[in-house]
Amino acid sequence: MLLHTPSSPRLSLKIIKAQSKPDNVLLLSAFKSLVYNQRFDRSISLLRGNTISSSFTRNAASTEAGASVMSTETAETDVLKALSQIIDPDFGTDIVSCGFVKDLQIDEALGEVSFRLELTTPACPVKDMFEQRANEEVAALPWVKNVKVTMSAQPAKPIYAGELPPGLQRISNIVAVSSCKGGVGKSTVAVNLAYTLADMGARVGIFDADVYGPSLPTMVSPENRLLEMNPETRSILPTEYLGVKLVSFGFAGQGRAIMRGPMVSGVISQLLTTAEWGELDYLVIDMPPGTGDIQLTLCQVVPLTAAVIVTTPQKLAFIDVAKGVRMFSKLKVPCVAVVENMCHFDADGKRYYPFGRGSGSQVVQQFGIPHLFDLPIRPTLSASGDSGIPEAVADPQGEVAKTFQDLGVCVVQQCAKIRQQVSTAVTYDRTIRAIRVKVPDSDEEFLLHPATVRRNDRSAQSVDEWTGEQKLQYADIPEDIQPEEIKPMGNYAVTITWPDGFNQIAPYDQLQMLERLVDVPELTPAQAV
Repeated sequence: MLLHTPSSPRLSLKIIKAQSKPDNVLLLSAFKSLVYNQRFDRSISLLRGNTISSSFTRNAASTEAGASVMSTETAETDVLKALSQIIDPDFGTDIVSCGFVKDLQIDEALGEVSFRLELTTPACPVKDMFEQRANEEVAALPWVKNVKVTMSAQPAKPIYAGELPPGLQRISNIVAVSSCKGGVGKSTVAVNLAYTLADMGARVGIFDADVYGPSLPTMVSPENRLLEMNPETRSILPTEYLGVKLVSFGFAGQGRAIMRGPMVSGVISQLLTTAEWGELDYLVIDMPPGTGDIQLTLCQVVPLTAAVIVTTPQKLAFIDVAKGVRMFSKLKVPCVAVVENMCHFDADGKRYYPFGRGSGSQVVQQFGIPHLFDLPIRPTLSASGDSGIPEAVADPQGEVAKTFQDLGVCVVQQCAKIRQQVSTAVTYDRTIRAIRVKVPDSDEEFLLHPATVRRNDRSAQSVDEWTGEQKLQYADIPEDIQPEEIKPMGNYAVTITWPDGFNQIAPYDQLQMLERLVDVPELTPAQAV
């Protein structure tokens, strides 16, 4: 722990907490207001310098009429302040701070304002709300007569692109649909989820990871039912159906595989990593049943963004599903939703539950998964899967399609939230020369000294694997060492590059156990460089 004398300038979390008493409410409120305003001012400054181009014309006649001519800065600030009232529900931050506002143009004389809202995914479920609110908030300004809002999307770059095989480097989110038990409708959910996301405007692919019993060739009807290989790159060209890219062992001309586990793992890895997926917003992986080598290989080969769990009401289904949830938990893959299939059917004005009730709710309650979706027993849902036309495509206005739309919205929102949490979980703050850590799904943020992190490396380069003897000595690491780069590594760790060229893998669990900084010195701009 680093300690500083009372005379040295610092921010002490303990002192702030100690002063949080009723007689200091006004002081704390003023402090919070100051912090918010400073943050808002910094956001505006950043946007002015990097993302917003403004053009202004002035009309002398309006001045003669008695209307005051606002300065460029005042008009721009008014617009940005109005837009900052719109909060992104996924990030919990206003759209100005998120950097969504682009190409701001203001014609002050005519009272016209135009700008573009650039979202992180074309499948954003609240894009219509953003557009409406942006029009309303800016139009409410007294000098504004006309507002033009343009919507666009610039999908976030894959967080782990540099660490992935070439075919996966341009995929933003990889979602696993899993049940760990056969016959519960996992493939039905995976395919309909994929086409729902595509209908929301996203670029989507489906990977059927079940080599023993591939379902995709039955559930979709592409014109080209055979995978092709690029002769130059030796990569696999996915087939397509209704704009969604498809890869399955069933399209390889081999039918179903008869082979041992290690061979299957190799086939799945080859199909997944050598396919030319191109730029995708979401790759949906239809996981095979079980928690063995194949499932572990998939989880290790690709950094899964999230998982959707499929179950049925029976207790037996819950037992197997629980194993799968525990597997994802150990691999640090967030489970964002549970789909309980074949829940009920309606007849004679009554609702019947032929397989009992409660398996999905039990998964949600026991493992803390935030969202539960019910699918009824519908002949059309089964028939659409057999006919090669997914239900979400065949009847987009039906009750089943509405459930998949809700699931799609959930997946989009949760993936965006997870990406934001992972990308900002561990960062280096040069202004205080400390590493900031906020582990995903935790409200706690703490600071670590860079030298402490480097000295606690547990790799074979720092610790003898046989004897446990510490090879890296305390004095080997300078006190003023600073990381050159920090990158996420899956959902469980970060890779830290140090000036000596060493790449340290730092799991979140290990960072949480290290000695923390309590008092952090405030550096001058010259010191922070």
